[in-house]
Amino acid sequence: MSLASALLGSHVQEVATAFRDGGGVPYERFRPDFTDVMDQLSRGLFDGQLVDGVLPATGDLPDRLARGIRVADIGCGTGHAVNLLARAFPASDFVGYDLAPDAIERARAEAEALGLANARFEVRDVVTLPVGELDAVFAFDAIHDQADPAGVLRAVHSALTPDGVFVMFDVKASSDLDDNIGNPVAPLLYAVSVLHCMTVSLARGGAGLGTVWGEQLARRMLADAGFAVVSVSDVPDDPMDSVYLCRKS
Repeated sequence: MSLASALLGSHVQEVATAFRDGGGVPYERFRPDFTDVMDQLSRGLFDGQLVDGVLPATGDLPDRLARGIRVADIGCGTGHAVNLLARAFPASDFVGYDLAPDAIERARAEAEALGLANARFEVRDVVTLPVGELDAVFAFDAIHDQADPAGVLRAVHSALTPDGVFVMFDVKASSDLDDNIGNPVAPLLYAVSVLHCMTVSLARGGAGLGTVWGEQLARRMLADAGFAVVSVSDVPDDPMDSVYLCRKS
């Protein structure tokens, strides 16, 4: 986390200015360093837990992936999760979407190096997705910093087939400050929220949910988008995140 702290700390003055004058600090101001930091923070966890730790919390999805379905990862960053899944489930087709061209270039390069014919990547604002074409959608810590998170959730709902599933990997916290006071990682979560997730959303005139939007608000927003939350599970070796398994209501 030291790299993340150094990166976010370098933007304190810009965030303070945004607090005084309104708006936020655009996502582009954090790149390309942010791309590197997020890749380093997530890569080890994905290598160790994505297939063997996260997927077991998604019901029958592993069996469906083995048989062959159409899958998207929204806000995929450097695409490492997509590439791991594509390698583990060669019968399924995967696409990763992200706003950052530099991250998408790295995702494509890794897929090519791994010889993956079933993984592709596209620069896209995920508030728009192809309608009714996907059997499963993943979002790894990507919803809470969207400019229009409610719109993205509605887009995911529309993109899924009637029996499609949405797997949302997001921060494990309460929506109520009082409930987070005893959480030892709460200061870190709120700091990341203020210095990045809220401000990049506000810079685009967005909702500014922030990192600690919490399970209560997440459940309400998922329900409003038309999802039933089947389960919320812990992530092995990761005390800061939960896995939401959602289906169309």
